[in-house]
Amino acid sequence: MAIEEQRPTRVILEQAGAWNRWGTRLAWTVAGLSLLSALGSAAACSQYFQRDARVLETYHSLSRQASDKIAIVTVAGAIMGGDGFARAQLDHVADDPAVKAVVLRVDSPGGTVSGSDEIHNRLSKLLADRDLPVVVSMGGLAASGGYYVAMANGGRDDVIYAEPATLTGSIGVIIPHFDLSAALDRLSVRDDSIASGPLKQMLSPTRDRTPEVAAEERKILQSLVDGMFARFKAIVKGGRPKLDAAAIDKVATGRIFTAEQAKEAGLVDRIGFLEDAVTRAVELAGLDDKTARVVKYTKPKALLDEVLGGQSPGAAMSLATLAELATPRAWYLCSWWPALVRSE
Repeated sequence: MAIEEQRPTRVILEQAGAWNRWGTRLAWTVAGLSLLSALGSAAACSQYFQRDARVLETYHSLSRQASDKIAIVTVAGAIMGGDGFARAQLDHVADDPAVKAVVLRVDSPGGTVSGSDEIHNRLSKLLADRDLPVVVSMGGLAASGGYYVAMANGGRDDVIYAEPATLTGSIGVIIPHFDLSAALDRLSVRDDSIASGPLKQMLSPTRDRTPEVAAEERKILQSLVDGMFARFKAIVKGGRPKLDAAAIDKVATGRIFTAEQAKEAGLVDRIGFLEDAVTRAVELAGLDDKTARVVKYTKPKALLDEVLGGQSPGAAMSLATLAELATPRAWYLCSWWPALVRSE
């Protein structure tokens, strides 16, 4: 009787062991499938997991499977310098060895002298360090500082493309100044600022100057403009080596050119669209339509950007922005008034 009582116990133990074995296998199978699913999802959504949170890389054209890239770097809107989106794109390219050529898409009226020079310098350094060909594609407007940036092309032939409706040129420098002192006098308002010297308030729109101080200010500011203008022309010479000094002086009057006029004057090489510039970049990189993947960069959008239509709180204007706009500075800008918005 005791033996018969043990048999059911033995059967139950064997069943439990079999269940444990199959349960363990099932658990590992589910875990493996989950891991594969997660890896697949990560690969499919890899564009949302970038090394640089400031830049989102997306496919533009040609081969989706190619490993070698042609990167479209966009300079759009007013160029203000600092940690702008143009700099973020260039930093992203610098960290990506798969990029074999750059198409610089310029649609800008220009901006500050320092901001334009910063982008030009960063792009020139990237070109030299990586031996990357750069092809310029001009949008609707590539003027003043926008043209200055376009000169970071290594001085190659057939690398500057302007669309048929492009306006470009405006080679020159401006330091805006507005004298409101007479208007304030009529309102019985007087600027009584305390300064360490009469030249400390240069470009102040409210300061009433003596003729002697006004003449000295203008002489100093004109010398600054002349120096920056000379640098602009030297930058143009570097980007357009076939133009001699006389040809550059002829076009460096601050005037705007149509695409055809700019081509005739030697400021651009060809009339064409972004696709034509991409084709030239692929050629210079030694690639073809099957071995090149063209990518472009955009700003990642936050949740509030979607809710507010792309306008985050405080983005339009801030005290820091107002202070920056009120600061006297020189501009490579196709405008009589400083830019009120930052670069895209």
